Amino acid sequence: MLYHHKNGSTLVFPSEKMRFLNKACIIHDPEQDLTPDGRAKNPWNLCTVDQVEDLKALLKVIPIWLSGIVTFININQTSFSVLQASSMDRKIMGNFEIPAGSFGIFNIISMILWVAFYDQVLLPIAARINGKPVYLTARQRMGIGTFISFLSVVVTATVECIRLSLAFKEGISDDPEAIVHMSALWLLPQYCLIGLTLGLSAIAQNEFFISELPRSMSSMASTLCGVGISLGCLVASFIMSTIDDFTKRGGGESWISTNINKGHYDYYFWVLSGLSLANFFFFLICCWTYGPCRGEEGNVNDEEVSLR
Repeated sequence: MLYHHKNGSTLVFPSEKMRFLNKACIIHDPEQDLTPDGRAKNPWNLCTVDQVEDLKALLKVIPIWLSGIVTFININQTSFSVLQASSMDRKIMGNFEIPAGSFGIFNIISMILWVAFYDQVLLPIAARINGKPVYLTARQRMGIGTFISFLSVVVTATVECIRLSLAFKEGISDDPEAIVHMSALWLLPQYCLIGLTLGLSAIAQNEFFISELPRSMSSMASTLCGVGISLGCLVASFIMSTIDDFTKRGGGESWISTNINKGHYDYYFWVLSGLSLANFFFFLICCWTYGPCRGEEGNVNDEEVSLR
């Protein structure tokens, strides 16, 4: 078979992966399909091998990209954490009170500390112990970040369950502005875990997409993570509105009530934790089916030769 390719391109034949796409670059009749200078008469009917391989690379990363959307759904739950903080005791060091909206700074602080610790402390120590450079691949960091995202939702649900039980015992369930006698510092673990998720998953996603997609798609690779964050916001809003409509049927109190002391935000976060756990296993399956990355193919071949 003849395949249409650019002049001077190193890609003359398409790969065997996703072979059903290869028919897009097959030249059936050179006289009807090509111009005298070798270009396609109708680019919509005949693509180059480079274009086919670019599409294959994009389709290959889509499942892993979809798994990142659920991670960003958990990250976008910070507005509920503000409601939690506003109903808890935020005083520290006497009469100094931390504003409820300022607790999000702990996300940034934990992310910055993790990135600095990983690059300047953890990797050099691991390299000295092993006697060679050591690093976590982008997919490994994405996997760890996905699991930590699951843990952050579990911690959030647990803290909310404790806070809600205290509100019931203190008899303030009907007062939406009442303060529970529970320190808001209990929220720090979930904020720190979200910061770790950002430092691991978000950075690794950018690195993964840029390294796996061709240079001709570098602009798309650099925006995939941002698109995932945007879709995560939309899906989070859809999940919230769906749970709100479903739980307030029959005149009952919604899980996501405007009165946080009367609703059941803990149930809502347990639903997200189940979704996050399923997403973690989905990510593992996607990595298994994806195979080795571009930089890992040579290492795999070297290991096979050494074993022989």
